[in-house]
Amino acid sequence: MDVKREWLETDYYKVLGVSSSASDKEITKSYRKLARNLHPDANPGDTKAEEQFKEVSAAYDVLGDGERRAQYDQVRHMGPMNFQAGPGGFTMEGDMADFVSTFMGGGRFGRGGHPFSGQTRPVRGHDLSAHLTLEFDEAVQGVTTDVRLSGETALAGRSISVRIPAGVANGQKIKLAGKGEPGANGGPPGDLYVMVDVKAHPVFGRQGKNLTVTVTVTFAQATLGAEISVPTFEGDPVKLRLPPGSQPDQVLRVRGRGVKTGKGTGDLLVKVALEVPTELNDEQRRALEAFDKSMEARP
Repeated sequence: MDVKREWLETDYYKVLGVSSSASDKEITKSYRKLARNLHPDANPGDTKAEEQFKEVSAAYDVLGDGERRAQYDQVRHMGPMNFQAGPGGFTMEGDMADFVSTFMGGGRFGRGGHPFSGQTRPVRGHDLSAHLTLEFDEAVQGVTTDVRLSGETALAGRSISVRIPAGVANGQKIKLAGKGEPGANGGPPGDLYVMVDVKAHPVFGRQGKNLTVTVTVTFAQATLGAEISVPTFEGDPVKLRLPPGSQPDQVLRVRGRGVKTGKGTGDLLVKVALEVPTELNDEQRRALEAFDKSMEARP
């Protein structure tokens, strides 16, 4: 497409439904709303919506870039232009056409071009964002999955495959370098920022690199001490020595059974819960009453 003609003939502000004095934030807000409503995925088979989506994306590609917007505004304010039809389409008449040709670099004007040099510079691609919900084990072990892109470019709404590292936490925002929008004129790609939600696990919890688990013991085990079996995230239980006189909510530690990350491995924190029997037979009741009477100190 002849960019000179596009810029001179199309009011990008009107396409996005904003005024020429709109702030960058207002332009982005309007673009996001239009792109979401007109996206082909939301309008399957609607060619009109597809064309409008392309127009909106082209408008934001210019107005969403501060440098390009300034260049666009300068061209639009140079004054009325005269056009004539020719074999190659429309051409501009007079000295103004020569000036615009020089201003636009003698021809097609790409993103990142300097208004009077006719050259283009490498431009870094836009950063993108995505939201991802993971199962507990996916967050602990890491996973390769698809994420749906959002952000400020026409790539919003598409899905890409990404590798989520082991140990990502609920609510964490991770940066995936180079996974954003491709750069222009040989420039580097942008980055992808993924906001992560992690589902709860029925048995285990997380405290940073440490996993947590609650183990219920009897009054006798807590009082006398015992060897108890503790579940681990890997699946094989471990034996743990419960010291005599252990109290409810006391926390014991199993080294090296937590989350494995590139920065080390956490531990498994075992919280003690006390099981209180709800039914006693006569013999058990008499034994407990005798024990209670023998206690000299009471809480």
